[in-house]
Amino acid sequence: MNKSILLKDGFIVLPEKTLEGSIRICCETIIALGDLTPLEDETVIDCSGCYLLPGGIETHTHLDLESMGTVTADDFRSGTRSALAGGTTTVIDFATQFHGESMARGLERWHEKADGKSAIDYGFHMAMTEWNQNLRREMASVVDGGITSFKMYMAYKGRMMVQEDDIYEALEEAGRLGATIGFHCENGLLIDLLTRRIRGEGHLSPYYHQMTRPDEIEGEAIDRLETVVYLLHTNHYIVHLSTARGLSSILRARERGNQVVVETCPQYLLLDHSRYGTPEGDDFEAAKYIMSPPLRDRRDQEALWQGLASGGIQFVGTDHCSFNFIGQKEMGRHDFSAIPNGAPGIELRMNLLYAYGVVRGRMDINRFSVVTSTNAAKYFGLFPRKGILQVGSDADIVVFDPRAEWTVSSDLLHDNCDYTPYEGFALKGRVRDVFLRGSHKVASGKIISENTDGRYMRRALPDSDIR
Repeated sequence: MNKSILLKDGFIVLPEKTLEGSIRICCETIIALGDLTPLEDETVIDCSGCYLLPGGIETHTHLDLESMGTVTADDFRSGTRSALAGGTTTVIDFATQFHGESMARGLERWHEKADGKSAIDYGFHMAMTEWNQNLRREMASVVDGGITSFKMYMAYKGRMMVQEDDIYEALEEAGRLGATIGFHCENGLLIDLLTRRIRGEGHLSPYYHQMTRPDEIEGEAIDRLETVVYLLHTNHYIVHLSTARGLSSILRARERGNQVVVETCPQYLLLDHSRYGTPEGDDFEAAKYIMSPPLRDRRDQEALWQGLASGGIQFVGTDHCSFNFIGQKEMGRHDFSAIPNGAPGIELRMNLLYAYGVVRGRMDINRFSVVTSTNAAKYFGLFPRKGILQVGSDADIVVFDPRAEWTVSSDLLHDNCDYTPYEGFALKGRVRDVFLRGSHKVASGKIISENTDGRYMRRALPDSDIR
């Protein structure tokens, strides 16, 4: 007989309310919650003063990704171990179809990358780097395989960029299937032009990366996308929203009837463009913050926080795309356009959002759990198995201690990157214990299980009725 575990006397966080009580788990699931008395021979874990949260769901990672002549520092083994330490129990990574290949081949390769290596449960989005009728014909089989979300890029001319006619056809087929497509919204044609001109003028330091991607470029791309969507009224979402301008475009599109779902990332909530230094500066440390979209202004940060609290933005992923500063970011030491784009962040997502969102009064603990777990579970077809604390759901549970105080340091983290963009951030609150399907994986902030027993999650069709 399987022995049960009682998480005793915590604050059980549900989407609409918080209850004082306990959670009993057994055989991978939650079997009871409320005012519970310990059973004979039951393992009891004292959770007094702590929140009991649904395991985090990370909506946006690039693990073991080939990009710009190198491969991300984190594969599924190191990346998911880092996620686990930070309270994330499910990750949805971007399986990628590279130019000239089928989605089936791209998906097969990602299964090879992840199988037997993941410390947490995982699923895939299917990223398309081009559009053609062969890919259109493949979409149905991808959805049948439990991948109900795709991705297209409106940036990276010549490598990944698609335009409105392609977007229309892809959304049309996704709509027929009931699936969704996420969009990287930037104007790739203008970025390409601005990059060539800025480099031609001899401006090559990391500072100039942001100059190739001004705020308007995101908002304009969202406007174009939403015009296409208006003709079709299909499921879709925006990845890594970074600007107030972009959020305004989204709110206007909703007023016209478009059901657009939105993700943002901690870097756009907490870091700003001052990290890039000055035009005259030559500090290559700025390369650590080269990502696309780039970091923005503080006014954008406040707009995004307000959007998270109000329902304008539905969930938070990290776009974890880690490249080491030494040896990888350095590839672009003499040309900002050769710096691999991306930064680590998978482990700190929940800690950062609690410390700078809940503690600072920007959202309550219930909204926190919704934007870090519940909404993602619903939209990406994992609910109610994931994303909520209720009888019958997977026992993916985070015990979060709101009293802990600590300072972020790269050497405390579990990823395979040689820096964190959040070095020195003072945090209040910390992930204490993590359970994956009832298995105690993290205790007192330490990983106690090195098993890579994460399961591949076949996902249902999206539920876009989220706020």
